[in-house]
Amino acid sequence: MACDITSGRKVPCKNSLAGTSKVFFINHVEKPFTVVDGVATAINPLIDEVFQYDLSGEGNSLAQSMVSDKTAGTTVNTQTLTLALQRISKEDNHQFNLLAYGFPTVVVKDRNGLYHAIGTSEGVDFTVAPTTGAAKADFNGYNLTGTAMEGALAPILSDATVTALLALVPENAPSV
Repeated sequence: MACDITSGRKVPCKNSLAGTSKVFFINHVEKPFTVVDGVATAINPLIDEVFQYDLSGEGNSLAQSMVSDKTAGTTVNTQTLTLALQRISKEDNHQFNLLAYGFPTVVVKDRNGLYHAIGTSEGVDFTVAPTTGAAKADFNGYNLTGTAMEGALAPILSDATVTALLALVPENAPSV
């Protein structure tokens, strides 16, 4: 059968870190990556700009939940990106309006150096929730929650694809 597993897995070393360190937003294009066996091996040449957001703190995560249903004959992977971006500004308000209106593909760099591509078929839908906080030491900024539904786990970018992605980030681009 074509969907039989083909390898086992050993217990890995205890040297990984949870969380994310950067996200990259790509305006919607059809098939933003060439994907082979769960690896994004190339970036679509129609992509001419990528927007990098540096992350800090512990409030940023990517979670995936793949559910198969033998009765329906379907498999759906729900990808959920949670971001906490400090400090509200009028410039960021404009960008986050555009983010919510669009159909971006997002690449998430985790703290282990892997780049995960989410929303590759129909983009990511975002909820944007700015908060000023109440006490002076409370969080002031944007809580973003992005969700996408795909048929497989998020592809991980190959080293060559990471290099191509980073080459599309404008030099001296302000990051949030």
